Amino acid sequence: MTEDAITTDTNNTPHRLRLAVVDMVGTTITDDGRTERALSRALVEHGVKPGSRRFESMLGYARDTMGFSKMAVFGDLFGDAAVAESANKVFERAYDELIEDSGIRAIPGAEDAIIWMRESGIQVCLATGFGRHTQNMVLESLGWMGLADLSLCPADAGRGRPYPDMILTALLALDLDDVREVAVIGDTSSDMLSGVRSGASLIAGVLTGSHSEATLRAAGATVVVDSIKQLPLLLEKHESRPVTSRET
Repeated sequence: MTEDAITTDTNNTPHRLRLAVVDMVGTTITDDGRTERALSRALVEHGVKPGSRRFESMLGYARDTMGFSKMAVFGDLFGDAAVAESANKVFERAYDELIEDSGIRAIPGAEDAIIWMRESGIQVCLATGFGRHTQNMVLESLGWMGLADLSLCPADAGRGRPYPDMILTALLALDLDDVREVAVIGDTSSDMLSGVRSGASLIAGVLTGSHSEATLRAAGATVVVDSIKQLPLLLEKHESRPVTSRET
């Protein structure tokens, strides 16, 4: 894996980063199988038999689209807006129960990385494919309310990943004027693709979540690191060492 990668303008000048849009599950918090268990419950409660070909196919699609808006995923799976909304409510209720039963853990170094970014003058937006209620449950469970400058879910922006809406909404909400000053950090191909589509200059994949390095790079990652714990060093290099081309 490469140590770092930087996108520069035509004068080979790196853009100073002023905003990091950071994914939650798989990037800053562990999943521990909660998402898949909650998804499975939503499928079963809507008539999909566990272990059936349909169940496995639907669960496979949910795995492939990890990071997408859960409402959008259920819409694709069931093809009916009312059923999708009902399934999403079951998912959120199940996820809440799993948090209450076993708690939730941060990825080692995630909180320190967020604090480091803010102390370094980089604003931080925590973004998720969950609905607002579930996102708040996660933040409250970790004691992270107020840790970042902003938190966004798909409903706040119009569309979730792989669309760039949450990134662009964060840019506007935090009164920034150049998307090239944005870094996008996540563990899924949809995180990477949303970063590409937004025009962000640094799109960093981490290997603590759903997708492999090859998948992240194929979706547009400019760099892949083992964990968000390495992010401060990566960003320091982005600020201090210009290069003449994108490293691969």
